[in-house]
Amino acid sequence: MNTTWLEKKHLPNILTILRIVLTFIFIIFVFLKGLTPRIIAFILFGLASLTDMYDGKIARKYNLISDFGKFMDPIADKILVLGAFLTFVQLQLIPAWMVIVIILRESFITGFRLIALRQGKVLAAMDAGKYKTVSQMVTIFIILIFLIFKEVMLTRSSWNANMEFYSFASIMILMSITLALTVISGVSFALRNKNLLKI
Repeated sequence: MNTTWLEKKHLPNILTILRIVLTFIFIIFVFLKGLTPRIIAFILFGLASLTDMYDGKIARKYNLISDFGKFMDPIADKILVLGAFLTFVQLQLIPAWMVIVIILRESFITGFRLIALRQGKVLAAMDAGKYKTVSQMVTIFIILIFLIFKEVMLTRSSWNANMEFYSFASIMILMSITLALTVISGVSFALRNKNLLKI
């Protein structure tokens, strides 16, 4: 794979768009009942997460960083993460208010990015935002593993109320940590870029 080919095909941007497409396919499979759809959903989310990792690496390695990539990469992350969390709300795995807080944070940061664009600036993701994204994705992976485990136990008629309780408690702990990082990273981003609000 040579640099000319990468420049011609805009591979990092293609991977970013692919992440969005995979998100919608992933959501379909999460809502399907049964062990096989849940396993496929886990694989799809894994593939989408890999595109997030590799689009940035390829862009930096081959000097293919673009304004489109800087803007769309975090947007694609938001679509992937929020899509997963909203499906979990529908499945009654996590409370809606937690996702509402995450959506408000993401909308707030997107507003900052749009203000920056009007001023001719493109704001790249900060380290705190990247840690937040990793935390969110790890939480989603664990919830997907829980769904697979539950399906396996249901097929064996071994699922019980205690498993349900401790699984929900574990998910709530993970979501609380993720929510804290989400809010902290949002505040940090806003403070760092508060000069954009000055007229």
